[in-house]
Amino acid sequence: MLRILYILWLRQLKRYVRSRARMIGSLGQPLLFLVALGFGLGPVYQKAGGGSYIQFLTPGIIAMGVLFTAMFSGIEVIWDKQFGFLKETLVAPVPRIVIMAGRTLGGATVATLQGVLVLGLASLVGFRPTNLALLPLALAFMFLTALLFTALGTALASILDDMQGFQLIMNFLIMPMFFLSGALFPLKDAPGPMGFIAALNPLTYGVDGLRGALLGASQSSMPLDLLVLGVLTAGCLVLGGRLFSRIQI
Repeated sequence: MLRILYILWLRQLKRYVRSRARMIGSLGQPLLFLVALGFGLGPVYQKAGGGSYIQFLTPGIIAMGVLFTAMFSGIEVIWDKQFGFLKETLVAPVPRIVIMAGRTLGGATVATLQGVLVLGLASLVGFRPTNLALLPLALAFMFLTALLFTALGTALASILDDMQGFQLIMNFLIMPMFFLSGALFPLKDAPGPMGFIAALNPLTYGVDGLRGALLGASQSSMPLDLLVLGVLTAGCLVLGGRLFSRIQI
């Protein structure tokens, strides 16, 4: 089983590394947000007493890069179903939960690498972590966030056969989660209903944890962020495993 996990994990990484266009294209949107918003709204944010907007914005953009890459990894499940590649994997004499776990770990690793690349780009435009010793904790938050949303994307892809329908559902989920996660603006002064919705948003805890690890400015607490992400990730892995095991071949 461990060998199957390793093979599926390695397969996902090879797909990502070989697709240079995908690697470059997936960095375009985070870079656009960093430059356009970071420098465009930076003076306004600074005059309002918020300090450097690049510093505030970067953890949210890292989370955005992880979110988009993780959720859309589910497209590969639909792609493999449509072209018969998934059938070759499912007939292997191993539990389907192991196959799902291997694909999920691979997708989460790819999404984490995406977050690291965004962090590297942010350092080129002026972002500086306040405590380098907490960088491993930031990587842990990236990976937990990636694992959560890769499992969610896989769960949804397991019950869908239409790639266009999957993309529409993903956009319907991703954009509200991103904008209501505190990635672009502080949530402490948000109106009551918005604050309540943000508290129900899983990405909020990923953004807050990253901001705490990179800037020491967590709004709630990093242990709480880790706990919530851990519980939600476990739930999505169980749900994704059950739905993936019901795929008909």
